Amino acid sequence: MTKARYTVTAALPYSNGPLHLGHVAGVYLPADIFVRFLRLKGHDVAFICGSDEHGAAITLRAKKEGITPQEIVDKYHRVLANSFKNFNIKFDIFHRTSSELHKKTAQEFFTKLNAEGKFTQLKSEQFYDEEYDQFLADRYITGECPNCHYASAYGDQCEKCGSSLSPSDLINPVSTLSGKPPKMRDTSHWYLPMEKHEDWLRPWIKEGVLDGEQQHDPKKWRNQVVGQCMSWIDGGLKPRAMTRDLDWGVTVPIDGADGKVLYVWLDAPIGYISATKQWALDNNKNWEDYWKGDSKLVHFIGKDNIVFHAIIFPIILKEHGGFILPDNVPASEFLNLEGDKFSTSRNWAVWLHEYLERYPTKIDELKYTLTAIAPESKDSEFTWIEYQNRVNNELADVLGNFVNRALVLTHKYYEGIIPEHGAFTTEDLLVLDTMKACPAKIERLLYDYKIREAQSEAMNLARLGNKYLADMEPWKLQKTDPDRVKTIMYVALQITGGLSVLLEPFLPDTAQKLRRFLAMNGCDWESLTIDALIKPGTQINSPTILFEKIDDDMVQYEQALLFATKESTEAQTVVPQKDLVEFDDFTKMDIRIGTILHAEKVKKADKLLQLTVDTGVDQRTIISGIAEHYGPEEIIGKQVTVLLNLAPRKIRGVESQGMILMAENSEGKLCFVSPESAIEPGSTVR
Repeated sequence: MTKARYTVTAALPYSNGPLHLGHVAGVYLPADIFVRFLRLKGHDVAFICGSDEHGAAITLRAKKEGITPQEIVDKYHRVLANSFKNFNIKFDIFHRTSSELHKKTAQEFFTKLNAEGKFTQLKSEQFYDEEYDQFLADRYITGECPNCHYASAYGDQCEKCGSSLSPSDLINPVSTLSGKPPKMRDTSHWYLPMEKHEDWLRPWIKEGVLDGEQQHDPKKWRNQVVGQCMSWIDGGLKPRAMTRDLDWGVTVPIDGADGKVLYVWLDAPIGYISATKQWALDNNKNWEDYWKGDSKLVHFIGKDNIVFHAIIFPIILKEHGGFILPDNVPASEFLNLEGDKFSTSRNWAVWLHEYLERYPTKIDELKYTLTAIAPESKDSEFTWIEYQNRVNNELADVLGNFVNRALVLTHKYYEGIIPEHGAFTTEDLLVLDTMKACPAKIERLLYDYKIREAQSEAMNLARLGNKYLADMEPWKLQKTDPDRVKTIMYVALQITGGLSVLLEPFLPDTAQKLRRFLAMNGCDWESLTIDALIKPGTQINSPTILFEKIDDDMVQYEQALLFATKESTEAQTVVPQKDLVEFDDFTKMDIRIGTILHAEKVKKADKLLQLTVDTGVDQRTIISGIAEHYGPEEIIGKQVTVLLNLAPRKIRGVESQGMILMAENSEGKLCFVSPESAIEPGSTVR
């Protein structure tokens, strides 16, 4: 039977910053797992991604860093591409929307749709910055959120409460360019009349029916995707502008459109198509097979991109004609971090590239944890304690312990040669039959995009193997019934071989190690249904430890690093006043002037310095997250403000006995709070 062809896309990350774990868990890791599985099953797959290099977010970042938008996208395209490569996410292509091929493809789309009357040109009033003489995109406007009254909401979204907004919704809006209230001015744009498409969108999304034919299985679409789309449709779709007044982006390719570029949500999804074109050119493929032929289109995204992939892009594809529509849009909910939302503006994040720099050998550990807590159907949370528990209790104690026992005993009893088995007991057959049934269970789950559950099912085989060895106790039987031990070890090694296949989509590095231990050639998903993955008489290799346990020092270090580098600002504004405290609460804090006697960098910690401070009371060690702002040599002798009676905390194995108080501006720059003239250490601040 011919296997279905798949075009799998992962949301194009904005090329204005690095990836954090929320991005990885919600989009890129599940997409990679799904594609690895499809390849094991023999499907023809195009796995497409690339950096999204247009839009107001890029120009804002460029302004903040004082460089050009092109320099920004060049910089972060490299960061993104390297992060994916180092994390072993294997796209067929990681393209760029700033490429000439993409610009040509996007402009051809717009030109065709416009020529066929698919757009309407409308005038509207938009915010305009008179000082900078330009119209303002949504992200160039901030103001008070009408819902939660956060003071620095953007014109398209409030980062505090998550509400979707329009610039006109903001209370007291100001331009991020001049800092002044913008004016309203008339402008003209090309709009996609989405309201004309409600009649076919409704049955296509809800029932999977398009033009009277069953186009996809609606039962496999996640509830949040269907729910959000139907909420938009039932509320009445409205025209949406497909152009913007900006000087950075794909220029609108028609007369009378000077100073206008394509709307990023017209531009970016077409990036999937242009990337496929480039991949096809590079690999002697026909790109149309993956977009116009008999292929299943699957978009892995976060929930904030649902309507763009499940409503707007399908309208554009259908209006153009000849393109397939998505077979599924497996959108994830959000991953939170240590009790709070991931926030780029507040630096409340674990950045993927920084994790990989610190722990280059712990890739599968992070993959396993993020998949185990994946926010597939509801928001979930990453904590370093959870990470430690998953690695120690599941990867090390279950999977690692079982594999180590099976391989070490084989070397001990048989010099590393797989023994011949004797007659199987009922227990043996039950275990072997359970292993043979695993692929079908995992297949059903993965084809239904239940990736978290599929990984758990794969790990169940390791749990079964661990229990089997614990129950059989071959180390006790070796002296009394060595023939029985041969059968037990044969079964245990077959389970190990099964794990080397089943774990391939989820933990590819670990699966490869297992096959190397067992001297297995290749990874064949269908091989699990046969009687023996590896044959008696095969010489296996000596094992190494699969997973080192995570110690408390690592957890404490990561927690301290997270809090030490968290910015005290949101959206580059003054932090609102905190709740009132009683005077008695303030007097409990022992704040004094201290002098820094010694400073050195903390090993493997780019942001931490270890300080020795004369507090007048004593000389004590304090770990401070200021290494990005001050070098050790420039702060010796510096007088600083110290909170003395803060409970000690161990950071990277060193006990920190206080806190250096710092001032932080709206750009995240730290500076010391110091006396204006020298004063003796131990002087109190009150």
